[in-house]
Amino acid sequence: MFDLVPFRRNNIMKRDDYFNKFFDNFFKDDFFSSNELMGNSFRVDVKETDTDYMIEAELPGINKESINVEYTNNYLTISAKKEDKIEDTTSNYVRREISYGEFKRSFYVDNVNDTDIKAEFSNGILKINLPKKEVGKTDTKKIEIQ
Repeated sequence: MFDLVPFRRNNIMKRDDYFNKFFDNFFKDDFFSSNELMGNSFRVDVKETDTDYMIEAELPGINKESINVEYTNNYLTISAKKEDKIEDTTSNYVRREISYGEFKRSFYVDNVNDTDIKAEFSNGILKINLPKKEVGKTDTKKIEIQ
């Protein structure tokens, strides 16, 4: 019926103040950092062919031992951990942008032959090959009606 707009006498901003604050935040120094754009995640390319799915994940600066790939219930989950093992108390950093943390992404991928999944990691790129099940072959079960 009516839209109610709250009126706050003490919190009213001038239009110029609002736009200045918006543009200051928009063009701040670390606007293009990967943490803000990707939400502490990593970039992935997914390609489909007639016989398989190819997934390439960009994981620079992460060791192969810190990467975990699982396929469960038609979900492929890639998780990686980047740790800061060096404790440097003598250096006086002015700015530190190298991030550390745990990254995780999941993808729903159906019609996969889960016994033949292969993965390789080289030069910061994780490549996963998910072969499809045979064309025309489905896991259907006839249910008897009583």
